[in-house]
Amino acid sequence: MKSLEAVGKTIEEAIQLGLEELGKKRDQVEVKIMEIPSKGFLGFIGSKAAKVKLTIVDHPEEDVRNFLRDLFQGMDLEVQIEIERKGDKLNIYLEGPNMGVIIGRRGQTLDAVQYLASLVVNKGKEDYLKVFIDTENYRKKREETLIKLANKMARKARKIGKTITLEPMNPYERRIIHSTLQGNPFVQTYSEGEEPFRKVAITIKK
Repeated sequence: MKSLEAVGKTIEEAIQLGLEELGKKRDQVEVKIMEIPSKGFLGFIGSKAAKVKLTIVDHPEEDVRNFLRDLFQGMDLEVQIEIERKGDKLNIYLEGPNMGVIIGRRGQTLDAVQYLASLVVNKGKEDYLKVFIDTENYRKKREETLIKLANKMARKARKIGKTITLEPMNPYERRIIHSTLQGNPFVQTYSEGEEPFRKVAITIKK
């Protein structure tokens, strides 16, 4: 967690200066008083300023909930947001009447929302949290579809004896293809191209 020491004439002034530098509100930090101010002899000899240590308190669930709520309101969508934290992972499940809009073509919009949420959660943080967003069990259904596709294309590649290149996929989906065919005795896979058009190729083992 990020910490900062601040100095001021009074404890409240030191806290305020620290908050301004961190760009945080009072309820977003923990305050530890390092030195209590004193006027010293004759009001100035040996006087001490107030010193405090501010430590940012992480509220990733609250941060991402506020971000998603604002995002969906801007899209004019009514969405219920459920968030569960398990260790270093935030699982977020969305429910509502128009989830197809959030999923988008082959999950591209959902992936974009997940990426943005990850940026919000991990901005300025030392400990990385993995963000996983799903709705209508889309991720599981997509995984099952990709596993079937991988096996189907592997059989086709073996049958025609040529390399088959699949459509562009994001890293998560490419990993599913690679993992599915990793133990296949007849074909092997590799990725080619540049993001966001990187593809998986399925070729015969020699």
